[in-house]
Amino acid sequence: PLKTFYKRVSEKFIEGLLMLSGTITSLTVLLIVFFLFKEGLGVFNKRPVDDGIVVTINKSNTVGALTSLQLKNIFDQKTTNWSELGGKPDSIILFRVEDITKYYTEEQIGANFEYLPMRINQVVDSIPGMIAFFSEKYLATDFKGKQVNIDKVKLVEFLNGREWLPTAQPTAQLGVKPLILGTLWVSFGAIMLALPLGLAAAIYLSEIADERVRKILKPVIELLAGIPSVVYGFFGLVIIVPLIQKLFDLPVGETALAGSIILGIMALPTIITISEDAMRNTPRAMKEASLALGASKWQTIFRVVVPYSASGITAGAILGIGRAIGETMAVLMVTGNAAVIPHSILEPVRTIPATIAAELGEAPNGGLHYKALFALGCILFIITLFINLTVEFISNRKKYKKH
Repeated sequence: PLKTFYKRVSEKFIEGLLMLSGTITSLTVLLIVFFLFKEGLGVFNKRPVDDGIVVTINKSNTVGALTSLQLKNIFDQKTTNWSELGGKPDSIILFRVEDITKYYTEEQIGANFEYLPMRINQVVDSIPGMIAFFSEKYLATDFKGKQVNIDKVKLVEFLNGREWLPTAQPTAQLGVKPLILGTLWVSFGAIMLALPLGLAAAIYLSEIADERVRKILKPVIELLAGIPSVVYGFFGLVIIVPLIQKLFDLPVGETALAGSIILGIMALPTIITISEDAMRNTPRAMKEASLALGASKWQTIFRVVVPYSASGITAGAILGIGRAIGETMAVLMVTGNAAVIPHSILEPVRTIPATIAAELGEAPNGGLHYKALFALGCILFIITLFINLTVEFISNRKKYKKH
C-alpha cells in the first residue's frame, strides 16, 4: 500500500508539473500577443509630428486642421495656396526656425536666442499666409497666432497610405500599404515555390527512394535547416540576384522574385522533413490493402498515403510558411529594401519583418516610430494567422464537406 501511495503521489506531482508548464506557456504566449497589440494600437493615439513640435498659422487664417498628407504637401510645395485646403485665396509661406534670419538681424534675435519667441510671434502675426513649424520652447506666452490641429494617425490612412517615411519632417508618413504588398508578394512567391517542391521531395524520400539514398539525402536536407539566414542572404546576393538581373534584363536584380526564391529554399527543409516523417508513419497494412485491391503504387500514394498524412503535411506547410513570412535578414539583403508599391514580382520591395529589423534599433522608445513598428508587428501576426488558418481549412476541406 505504501508503494502504491508513493506511486500515486508521484503521478499527481508529474501531472501538476505538466499542467503548470502548459499554463505558463499559454499565458506567456497570450501576454506576448497582448503586449504586441497594446504597443501597436498606441500609434493611433499619437499625432504624426514629434512631441514638442508645434505648427502655427496666422490668426486670420480660416484653416483649423490639417492631415499629415496635407502638411507634407505644403512643405514639399505641392500645395501652394490656402484655397486648396479650404481657406482664403492666399499664397502659403513656409517658416522654419532657421528662416528667422531672413526677417531679423542677429542682434534682434539675441546672442542666446532670448528674443526668438517674440520674433517668431511677430512674423506669424504680420504675414497672413504664414505657416510656421518650430519647437514648443520657442512659443511665446502671448502668442498671437493659432496652432494647427494635426489629426491623429487613422487606421484607414495607416493601412492605405502609399509612403513609409516615419522620420520625415515636419510630419511622419505612416503608409504601410507598400510594406504589406511587398510582404505578400515575397511570401506567396515563396509558398508557391516551396510547397509543391517540398511535397514532391517528401513523397520521393518516403515512398520511392531506396534506403541507401534516403539515408544520404535526409541528413543533408535536415542540415540545410541549420544554415543561418545571413548565409542564405549572401548566397542570394552573389548567385540569385545577378542571375535574375541578367535573365530578365533588369537594372537591378534585388527584386521580390529573389526574395521568394531564397525564402522558398529556406522553407524547404522544414516542409520536407515534417511531411516525410508523417508519410512514413502511414500504417503498412493500409498501403498493402490498397495494393491488394488493385491500386497502383502512385494511386496508393495519392489516395492513401497523402490523405492519411494530411495533418503532418499541414504542420510542415504552416511551419515552412511561418519561416518564410517572418524571415528578416535574408529578405533585407536580396529584395532591394525599397518601400514602394510593387506592380510585379520583378521589382524591388520591402517586407514588414525587414522594416522592423532595420528600424527598431533607431526608434525612440515609446515614440511614434516605435509604436508604428509594433503596429507592423500586429499586421504581420494577423497575416500569418490568416494564412495558417487558410492552409488548415484547405487541408481539412473534405472533413467540412462531410459535415
